[in-house]
Amino acid sequence: MARYKFISWNVNGVRAVDKKEALKWIDEHDVHLLGLQETKSMKEQIPKTIFNKEFKTMTASASAIKGRSGTALFTDIETTFECNCPTVDILDEGRINEVHFTLGDKDIAFFNVYFPNGQSKEERLVYKMEFYDRFLDHCESLKKQGKSIMICGDVNTAHKEIDLARPKANEQTSGFLPMEREWIDKFLSFGYVDTLRHIVGDKTDLYSWWSYRANARENNVGWRIDYFYVSEDLKDYVKDAYIMNDIFGSDHCPIALEMEF
Repeated sequence: MARYKFISWNVNGVRAVDKKEALKWIDEHDVHLLGLQETKSMKEQIPKTIFNKEFKTMTASASAIKGRSGTALFTDIETTFECNCPTVDILDEGRINEVHFTLGDKDIAFFNVYFPNGQSKEERLVYKMEFYDRFLDHCESLKKQGKSIMICGDVNTAHKEIDLARPKANEQTSGFLPMEREWIDKFLSFGYVDTLRHIVGDKTDLYSWWSYRANARENNVGWRIDYFYVSEDLKDYVKDAYIMNDIFGSDHCPIALEMEF
């Protein structure tokens, strides 16, 4: 059995993170796959200096509107397929990296996703929900082809009341609306596992995003909106899942998943 470490982080601008040298810690960790969201960069704009480690594969997706969204995936696992999932990301906002690889006896489709935020206006909330459903349909199609599914990224929704510090105050806020939370219920009902909850159960005060306002991070007034999900057939391969809230450089912190194959 070999152990693999997967890291996901919404960096809120990879070039800004580079200036802060906030990704240098990657060089000190045995990371097999790193998924970054909200890079706000085209592939050629991602600095070579973010860390010294040289991954075998790097794939990136950029928004058609420069300086927005963007995802990047780095891995040492040999990939057999890469795409930016245009049937899900129909507005070409640079929201998905999809790669396929084999670990042990599992043929895996891995997704690094920056799901839409629905707070700006009603149309974006509608788009967010449509994006969710297109993504689920895509994953289900791959499962029917025999793929196991792994997903990391910023889902932009806190699932349950224990996933944010002030649930009552945010009941009418996109990111904690009933329809958004119900979609996560639906998603999990299709046979996907929230890996952090699988490991820690109902432990509270575990957040991955904090507002820059009102000393929210210092006071741990946060939201858990970043997740690693795996399809049910991979659940027993999950050995650890945790939030790396001691790492700074963004309004999010990294999250980690460790699996053995």
